[in-house]
Amino acid sequence: MIIIGEKINGSIPNMAKAIAERDEDYIRNLAKKQSEAGANFIDVCASVSPDAEYETLKWLIGLVQEVTDTPVSVDSPNPKIFEKAIPLCKKPGLINSVSLEKNKIDQVFPLIADTDWNCVTLLCDDEGISVSAEKRIKIFDTILEKAAACKISPDRLYVDPVVEMLASSEDGIAKIVTTIKKVREISPEVHITSGASNISFNLPMRKFINRSFIILCMGAGMDSAIVDPLNKDMLGLIYAAEALLGRDEMCMDYIGAFRDGLFGEPK
Repeated sequence: MIIIGEKINGSIPNMAKAIAERDEDYIRNLAKKQSEAGANFIDVCASVSPDAEYETLKWLIGLVQEVTDTPVSVDSPNPKIFEKAIPLCKKPGLINSVSLEKNKIDQVFPLIADTDWNCVTLLCDDEGISVSAEKRIKIFDTILEKAAACKISPDRLYVDPVVEMLASSEDGIAKIVTTIKKVREISPEVHITSGASNISFNLPMRKFINRSFIILCMGAGMDSAIVDPLNKDMLGLIYAAEALLGRDEMCMDYIGAFRDGLFGEPK
């Protein structure tokens, strides 16, 4: 399971406070802890006003890279930011994210075409989030075509099926599961990723919904998640699911993660 650490995001109240107060030690510590917990990417999202976004991202990326070699996931709704942010990174990481909305893909794919950067691609377009799995698959087909035109191999794509609130859903996560399975069938090489927070919005005891959602999606073929790698309960469930799904030979990853204290009771 490819873990994208979600903690350095200005939309999280504690991180917003740290950014506003320029609390560098707090940010460095979170980056280091996420890396030590096994995150494959450290997501960095400023979530500030557009005029301050680049300088804030530059500062945050610098702090992250002071304490870890884990690749950065540059997270922004503005595709123009990526062109400025990529040179700040010491090694190729992850662009988070693009879609067919407002030709974002056409701005970003050529930018990373001749690099080793990976990219999160959302299955939505100018019409917004589709209510059907069929429409999302059509969007995925278009994304694959655009990637091929830029010679971006499928294994560099992290497909996000786009999660909606369970409280307002008519079919639970049926269309998400259908979308994941079909994406995996069409292109076994792509990665499939998602965050869990949106699914449980407006519901009590959100952690149970979030954890169940991740496990169900893993069963459908998801191999990446944007989660808190410091949440040992979530991480333990992910390692257990990997073993149960036959993706962890002889349960060695599960055993190793437990021995390393990545989940379970504190040492």
